[in-house]
Amino acid sequence: MGKAMKIKKGDTVVIIAGKDRGKRGKVLRVVPKTGKVIVEGLNIVKKHQRPTQEAPQGGVVETPAPIDRSNVQVVCGSCRKPTRVGVKVADDGERTRICKKCGAEL
Repeated sequence: MGKAMKIKKGDTVVIIAGKDRGKRGKVLRVVPKTGKVIVEGLNIVKKHQRPTQEAPQGGVVETPAPIDRSNVQVVCGSCRKPTRVGVKVADDGERTRICKKCGAEL
């Protein structure tokens, strides 16, 4: 693992595999070391929380779990379709991410 990730925090993504297939959400966190992303409101799991000083109630908490990067696809801002991400290198060496379907910047 540890390969460079083309998905960034704040991107809108669509899930292409698993129980939430077809749903869209915003990326909250990217974990390049494990190749996973956490998407807002998707892949929700129930976690049993022991009572603590901060949360004296405890109980069952619903929280988003990480999803493998291979199971999500970036949604282009201009064409609104799930797309692969390409990289365009400018003359000054600056890299920008582009939509493989319409060529717009992401």
